[in-house]
Amino acid sequence: MFSNYLIGLREGLEASLVVCILIAYLVKTGRRDALKPIWTGIAVAVALALGFGCALEFGSQELTFQAQEALGGSLSILAVVLVTWMVFWMRRTARHLKAELHGRLDAALAMGTGALVATAFLAVGREGLETALFVWASVHAASDGTPRPLLGVVLGLLTAVLLGWLFYRGALRINLARFFTWTGAMLVVVAAGVLAYGVHDLQEADFLPGLTSKAFDVSGTIPPDSWYGTLLKGIFNFQPDPTVLQAVVWTLYLVPTLALFFLPSRTTPAPAPVREKV
Repeated sequence: MFSNYLIGLREGLEASLVVCILIAYLVKTGRRDALKPIWTGIAVAVALALGFGCALEFGSQELTFQAQEALGGSLSILAVVLVTWMVFWMRRTARHLKAELHGRLDAALAMGTGALVATAFLAVGREGLETALFVWASVHAASDGTPRPLLGVVLGLLTAVLLGWLFYRGALRINLARFFTWTGAMLVVVAAGVLAYGVHDLQEADFLPGLTSKAFDVSGTIPPDSWYGTLLKGIFNFQPDPTVLQAVVWTLYLVPTLALFFLPSRTTPAPAPVREKV
């Protein structure tokens, strides 16, 4: 449940910050008349993300078992690729996100209502589609037959909306760079579990070999139905009996990704001023 709460919080807060930046800029510049198109674009983006999530959930139920496993494994791997890109993108561009959105909004204001709707839709829609895909993959990976994984996502999204509102009202200030760094690192750990789950799905669909080759089996020490087994699965998508391929893929993804993520970001030095000859 915690891993899904983290996904909802992290992804939802990014979208909330984008909305806050757009709305605050329009209010500050006296363009309240542009708020309605912005909210329209946001509403369409949210509806699209919800529709995409429902299509993934209910559409996959009509497939055969092998097709379900193949689809689930493929989408899990795609979700990991997208969330990894997003984590590194946010780490690199978080400082310039506000200026970038202001620039897009200025251009949209000059073009008219349709451009405002499109700007808000694109700014929030990308986050929404990525969130829907990763949430679907993570909820299925952590599924224990209860609604707790989905409840964790909903609680995370509600917390993100509350934090976004508090940021907008000026009632809350935190170090966002540090927040996104540590939540990004935890999200990489969650993504590693989702990736291993996706590999297992592809093995069950006979797309990948090695389903019966276990790396280890600690089911006797950590029973999956115990409270601590459930806790480990809910936080890290832990599996007590992974295949060799799952363990290899998990390690090859997690170790280098975290190492690259915590490397100091390189800043390009400003060019030296050119002196004109008199």
